[in-house]
Amino acid sequence: MGRRRILLSDEQVLGLDAYESRGGGAGLRALADRGPERALDELELSGLRGRGGAGFPTGLKWRSIVAGGPSAGERFVVANGAEGEPGTFKDRYLLRNNPYSMLEGLAISAAVVGARRAYVAVKASFAAEIERLSDAIVETAGAGWWPEVEVSIVGGPEEYLFGEEKALLEVIEGEDPLPRQFPPYVYGLFTTSPQMGWSAGRSLDHRDQGANPTLVNNIETLANVPAIIARGCEWFRSIGTAESPGTLLCTISGDTNRHGVDEFEMGTPVGEIVDTIGGGVADGRATRYLLSGVSNPVLRGELLNTPASHEALSAVGAGLGTGGFMVFDDRTDPIELAHAVSRFLWIESCGQCPACKLGCEHVTLLLGDAINTRRVDLGVLSARLNTVNDAARCYLPTQEQQVVGSLLVDVRDDVVGQRRNLLIAPISDLVDGRFVLAERHRSKRPDWTYPD
Repeated sequence: MGRRRILLSDEQVLGLDAYESRGGGAGLRALADRGPERALDELELSGLRGRGGAGFPTGLKWRSIVAGGPSAGERFVVANGAEGEPGTFKDRYLLRNNPYSMLEGLAISAAVVGARRAYVAVKASFAAEIERLSDAIVETAGAGWWPEVEVSIVGGPEEYLFGEEKALLEVIEGEDPLPRQFPPYVYGLFTTSPQMGWSAGRSLDHRDQGANPTLVNNIETLANVPAIIARGCEWFRSIGTAESPGTLLCTISGDTNRHGVDEFEMGTPVGEIVDTIGGGVADGRATRYLLSGVSNPVLRGELLNTPASHEALSAVGAGLGTGGFMVFDDRTDPIELAHAVSRFLWIESCGQCPACKLGCEHVTLLLGDAINTRRVDLGVLSARLNTVNDAARCYLPTQEQQVVGSLLVDVRDDVVGQRRNLLIAPISDLVDGRFVLAERHRSKRPDWTYPD
């Protein structure tokens, strides 16, 4: 197990001809032969789960967008490539190596749900990815991939919440990345219905107007779709595990000898992934913690043999997330790591929900004091964590509870490491086999500004 691939090849796919020579385009041809309903059935039966972190069943999401018929309004499809999750580089890696599989998946999704507009959302700073996408869209349009579908690239801000699907829709509409109240399948793009978000839409008079259900899928998720439609659900289910079929693009960073991205079957032991990509930790050191972004409780080093699947990692109290594992060795102090995570989430909280913004701030300050004094009032800290997600619009404050709470267990055990000036921040780029973090985040303010 571990080395069967669906998405990555040994060489970059440098043009549409190269993509088609290795089987590209077969998904669109199968869709034309069999129709949208058969494609929906194959997708549901395949068990494909979203690769953006939540692991939601993809076929069920697509079918929910189709539901309601014309009365629900216009449909839109969006490829989410914002990738602001710390420790993750897989979407950018995929776009640099092969943007065509994602675009074919996006074209299939537009045809299945009946969308006439499609968007690829990435950070405006992703210059290399935007260039590759622009060239690939021109090529695929010339090949007839987008009949009656307008495809646009949206360059968004650096904020973490740009990747949250409700906030992402706000950015496409020209607003700041502030999460709406309702998910995209309830209120989608450009609806005149009130959003109960930071902006309320173009009009509060929404009689005879649809909700415009909008399909938002992660780039890796969409890249899996063409092969499933072309080769069938049983083929896809022959890879990975029963509950988490297929492969996963994994990112390894932190205290490993190497950094990088590679593709593995779901169910491959996490330790095997760390060793294959990262070459393990330095001689004489041991792995203490792994963080899958900042969305799941920590995985401890003694659980490295846990399979990389949603069900296995959940069973041990951790989570798969986007498959981006930040590795921390035995020098790591749990209080300092908890503080670094809490600060990131506090800074990136949008402020719409006071319990989240003020709660994450308070937790960050308490942990900062504990770093210096080595004294932690676990009662006060736990009580503050319990209320940070009151009336929350998004999952960010729950992440605060889960990650920080999982590290507090070791604070009780008096596990202490070195002061390391840890930084939790998005990856800027891969340079000479090492990921470079966005160091500028150290000076980012809670209102998303920076010092002069």
